[in-house]
Amino acid sequence: MNGWIILDKPVGLGSTQAVGAVKRVCREAGLGKVKVGHGGTLDPLASGVLPIALGEATKLCGRMLDASKTYDFTVRFGMETAGLDAEGEVVATSDVRPTLAEVKAALPRFTGDIDQVPPAFSAIRIDGERAYDRARKGEAVEMKARGVTVHSLAILPGTGKGTNEAGGGAQAGERDSDTSGKSPAPLHHAADGAPPRSGEDRLESITLTAHVSKGTYIRSLARDIARAVGSVGHVTMLRRTKAGPFTLERAISLDKLNAFGQGAAQSEIILPLEAGLVDIPALDLSPEAAGAIRQGRVWTGVSTHDGLYWGRDAENRPVALIEALAGTLKVVRGFNL
Repeated sequence: MNGWIILDKPVGLGSTQAVGAVKRVCREAGLGKVKVGHGGTLDPLASGVLPIALGEATKLCGRMLDASKTYDFTVRFGMETAGLDAEGEVVATSDVRPTLAEVKAALPRFTGDIDQVPPAFSAIRIDGERAYDRARKGEAVEMKARGVTVHSLAILPGTGKGTNEAGGGAQAGERDSDTSGKSPAPLHHAADGAPPRSGEDRLESITLTAHVSKGTYIRSLARDIARAVGSVGHVTMLRRTKAGPFTLERAISLDKLNAFGQGAAQSEIILPLEAGLVDIPALDLSPEAAGAIRQGRVWTGVSTHDGLYWGRDAENRPVALIEALAGTLKVVRGFNL
């Protein structure tokens, strides 16, 4: 039981709940107590790729947390919420709706190395307490900007929804108005002080895809894009399509996961440990080198380029993550297989 379950996490399920579901299913399958961890938190309101590690693969969870990720997300213009998602209290509204051309023109500003202010409703710790805990208590939470990298950012074809199209109203799960009893912030208006003219091709929402570094908040990205086009906005749909080397093509549904507990073949559910290492070159080890590295010893006299590798023995079993430097191999993380 050393490998990966790549779950296509449904909306409404938390990452910790998903780990609990895997533990339960493993018990139902007669596998006993299995060490389980996930490779990157995915909000309950988001869906998509959630890598869940089993056994020795949990030693790679740190690498998965640091890996880049890809998301599809929909920005709804006209309302900004406290959590920058569809469930939050409305804190600002705008009558401005951008054109497709205006959105396209704004995207290069958010590609590459950028500074980003995370949402107040986030897991970042401030003075030892989670930001979302302080925000939920009504405290004013000041979030500091930090550097992240947006490797690519693009509009998904055919996803812009105009104000003049049928179905241009609120998305499923959104509030039509603020139900908290508080008044939203003043409206933002177009640069000329006038609302959009009737018949213009203005967008109520648009769906984008972004490949981002560790620490990037898609909700903040959506907020900043909306502000850049003179409006406000929030995320109504968020789906992770890739995490590290894992994509939706390898992901299984919650129903298929549950079927594993009822006798479905393990090979249909669990990927091998090395599936999480495909972005690292493999290094074939001699029996002597494999034995030494399993014991955590340094091995010298190897002819290979410097860098990070995963070493494998003569039977193609992963032995360890190893760092090569000047012909010397040093264990970064060993696997007890």
